[in-house]
Amino acid sequence: MGLIENTKTYTGRDLETIFFRPIVAGENAEQLGIRMLYNMPVPTTIQLWSPRADILQEYESGWSGGNSANRVQKSIEMHKVKAEVGFSAADYFQQVYEQIVARADVNLDDLTGTELEAAETEMFRAAIAESLRVTMWLGDVDASVFNKFDGFIKKIVGSSDVVSAAMGDTKPIKDNIIRILNDMWSRATPELKALKGDGNLVFLVTSDVYDAYEQYLDSCGSDGAYNDLTTGRRELSYHGIRLIDMGVSHHLAKTSLPHSICLLTDRRNLVLAVNTADYPGSEVRMWYNPDAMENRQRAIFMVGTEVLDESLVVTAGFE
Repeated sequence: MGLIENTKTYTGRDLETIFFRPIVAGENAEQLGIRMLYNMPVPTTIQLWSPRADILQEYESGWSGGNSANRVQKSIEMHKVKAEVGFSAADYFQQVYEQIVARADVNLDDLTGTELEAAETEMFRAAIAESLRVTMWLGDVDASVFNKFDGFIKKIVGSSDVVSAAMGDTKPIKDNIIRILNDMWSRATPELKALKGDGNLVFLVTSDVYDAYEQYLDSCGSDGAYNDLTTGRRELSYHGIRLIDMGVSHHLAKTSLPHSICLLTDRRNLVLAVNTADYPGSEVRMWYNPDAMENRQRAIFMVGTEVLDESLVVTAGFE
């Protein structure tokens, strides 16, 4: 038991490589359907570039050039946040021990400090990643929950520049889901439609929208539909545009946001920024408090979200 009572502190390079980079990079980050930035200089400025459509000119002497690309630029408002978790010593030991015994290569008669450290680090890292994931969608500084920073949905729903395809009392079911997706695509701006060829357009949806489309596919009378019905699908696409379940439906009841949401945008248009480099005091610390007989974990860092161009978003909300 004494091994997991040793204080562990991650700062600087260790904080980046051991703790946060696995959260904000790689395949797991890609599956979120957004753009993630880590340790960009503060204030964090982001750009969305697109080439100019008409730079060809009549050949003649002299210079009449200009910028070769159009640019949308915004600064992300970064918020200082912390995550804290405390466990009784017995509960903490059981959770860390479970992380270890699940591995086949561990000798339970010779547990080293490194294995214990990796297990408790992974446990805390998973908790922070999940909290970031939920808050980046549902965050609302005026709410009673998920209120540490504004998330994408609040910024999108509250913007007059977003194209809305409100469905009123219509609920997404297999009989109307194609009409809903078609209506959203038809309302998209020409600029958003032109980005389809880049392969980054996504439908970001709540679970009921995702399930309705999957049920529609199941009802199609074909061998492919039968095979998918029995073996499942790794991902869903509509006309080449991926549907990504935001995975927040079970939290929406706690908020004032619509309980069913569908967003059509370019994944590069939604940005989550995390910074552990430019804020003095950024760290992850794990220690044992003997007075309270409690194992404690704390992380301090900065985070923020931004929608680069609201006109490149189509939304459909259902009460």
